[in-house]
Amino acid sequence: MLQKNGIEPEIIKYLDTPLAEKELQLILKKMAQKPVDIIRFNEAVAKELALSASDQRSEAEWIKIMVENPIIIERPIVVNGDKAILGRPPEGVLSIF
Repeated sequence: MLQKNGIEPEIIKYLDTPLAEKELQLILKKMAQKPVDIIRFNEAVAKELALSASDQRSEAEWIKIMVENPIIIERPIVVNGDKAILGRPPEGVLSIF
């Protein structure tokens, strides 16, 4: 969809190259989201770790868990400059370009 609109987004393949804590913090800031907002709680790994959105953890603790287990991070995340958005629904992505 983006390519059809002449947009070549930055693609971060964090399953292949995991994000560092600072990178994830920056992406969350660009998204104006908290870590729990982009965790896939139904993912098998999240269930194995007994993670829940109601867990009382600090943002730093959530980010550490996400960096160590990138499969639990919602995807795709699209970044454009100082903005980022979850790529679902896909049509919403155009709002940051």
